[in-house]
Amino acid sequence: MSAPFAGRVAIVTGGSDGIGRATSELLAAKGAHVVVLARSMDKLEATRDAIIKQGGSVEIHSIDLSDAQAYADLVARIADAHGRLDMLVNNAMSVHYAPLDKLSLDHWRKDFAVNADAVFAGTKAAIAAMRKSGGGSIVNVSSTTAIRAAPFMTSYSASKAAMIQFSAVAAMEVARDNIRVNCVVPGQVQTAGNEDFARKAPEIAAKTAQAIPMGRGGKPDELAEAIVFLLSDAAAYITGVALPVDGGKSAQLYLPS
Repeated sequence: MSAPFAGRVAIVTGGSDGIGRATSELLAAKGAHVVVLARSMDKLEATRDAIIKQGGSVEIHSIDLSDAQAYADLVARIADAHGRLDMLVNNAMSVHYAPLDKLSLDHWRKDFAVNADAVFAGTKAAIAAMRKSGGGSIVNVSSTTAIRAAPFMTSYSASKAAMIQFSAVAAMEVARDNIRVNCVVPGQVQTAGNEDFARKAPEIAAKTAQAIPMGRGGKPDELAEAIVFLLSDAAAYITGVALPVDGGKSAQLYLPS
């Protein structure tokens, strides 16, 4: 594989599992030095070992993204240590699934802390570093629940919707600094959590997959390809977009059978 990102530094949050791990591995395969952030040290170490085995350059840091200031400080330290920051992927997420009358304010605040506050703080720190090194690219990972309503997803949906509009505004503010800010909007993705759910409730999982126009959930690698495209020079004239990567689900008009 060619190394179009050779000499570049990338940070990926939630980078030790699912979409984040696939993105970290793909960035490393394309030559970037990847800084993987997540909470679980066991998963971080497994991701680091896999990237090293593939010949990639990587470092890992354990952090709870609900502490937005700690995240912003870490982004600044990473950029200072490497003398640059070229790419940031805000992929870490918090989700609470409950009907509105059962959802606590603490749950609402936790989802916003990770899905909105941390994205704000990390993006702000990244922009400061990218201005110093001549530009960069940021991709924030949202959700189709941010653009289509689903019951019991109040705090997750609202925080992911905030992410999309924040990204668009940030893109407008830094476009003249050679910094691009975009979102990907995943639908159902066959992460470890979804695979576990499918084993426990196969009939529901099958019906959910069949409701997607393409008839299946996405693969982490497919989301990683979209994220890395938006980070790359091939997307040099793309900023402020929210790109659905969902097998056609968000474009689908529901008609009862």
